[in-house]
Amino acid sequence: MRKMTKLAGLVLLAGGMTLSAMAQEVKDEPAQVAVVRGSDTGTGDLYQGWTRAIPPARMVVPYGLEVTFDKTTHVIFPAAVRYVDLGSDNIIASQAGDVLNVLRVKAAVEDFTGETNLSVICEDGSYYAFNVKYAKEPEKLSIEMKDFLYSGDNGRMPSNLSDLYFKELGSESPLLVKLVMQSIADNNRRLIKHIGAKQFDLQFLLRGMYAHNGLLYIHLHLKNKTDMPYYVDHVEFRMIDKKLAKQTAMQELTLAPLRAYNNETMVKPHGTLNSVWCLEQFSLPNDKLLEVTVYERNGGRHLSFTVDADDLLLTSDIERLRLKW
Repeated sequence: MRKMTKLAGLVLLAGGMTLSAMAQEVKDEPAQVAVVRGSDTGTGDLYQGWTRAIPPARMVVPYGLEVTFDKTTHVIFPAAVRYVDLGSDNIIASQAGDVLNVLRVKAAVEDFTGETNLSVICEDGSYYAFNVKYAKEPEKLSIEMKDFLYSGDNGRMPSNLSDLYFKELGSESPLLVKLVMQSIADNNRRLIKHIGAKQFDLQFLLRGMYAHNGLLYIHLHLKNKTDMPYYVDHVEFRMIDKKLAKQTAMQELTLAPLRAYNNETMVKPHGTLNSVWCLEQFSLPNDKLLEVTVYERNGGRHLSFTVDADDLLLTSDIERLRLKW
């Protein structure tokens, strides 16, 4: 966008072009990007001052969604829902209890007329827009939205791919974070071969660490050699003192993961699980360790390993990773 400056009562664009010259310049442009002078014509596309219409290529094309009063429409998203905006009080929406990636939508007013809209942002950075109208009998009551890394059969980029940013990820795009984690899991390279735990006929290994733009990606591998499934309760990351004899609550710090990829809750008998965890990048003093623990649900087969300051230096730059779209 050209920077505007005011000089001797004449409004100029950087490079010395006047607004009238700019208007002349865009006469040959497609109509959807024409610069027009504001007036009230009732068309809805003119504003006070000089205005450029938003071209279709800049639009997020909404999906059509039907709702009714006596039934609930469920929309399944590929990631947890972080933000929901309703265009009017004619509809209501909420997450389905503890299932964070399912949104239930229904009409709050029976037989409402006209259309309203619904906007949804997911944790992976995907954005979805819907135009919503009332229907006595909606054709679709359960809808699954595609993962925004899915390009479709025609190979085109997904329409809901947007440059969205979340505070906890800093200047890193959620799109890139998910792409990095997915690529680490798919490549499944074992860059670190000496860190892990083996017990109960289970293996819990650190396969690699990657860093990029203030984030640390930790690649974990869990192998179940038993004849019964292993149910994962959660994975915990803690910074602890090397000397634990006098350990207190002040001597340990739990590090909360920002994102997780493929964090399944069950490892099948004689099966494996590769997961990737994204944390805010940190350093380890010589007297501290990073302890990584996987906890079994309703059981006691917990496994832990530690990473020291020298091990942390084995972290690879993300540039060495071949990202897969």
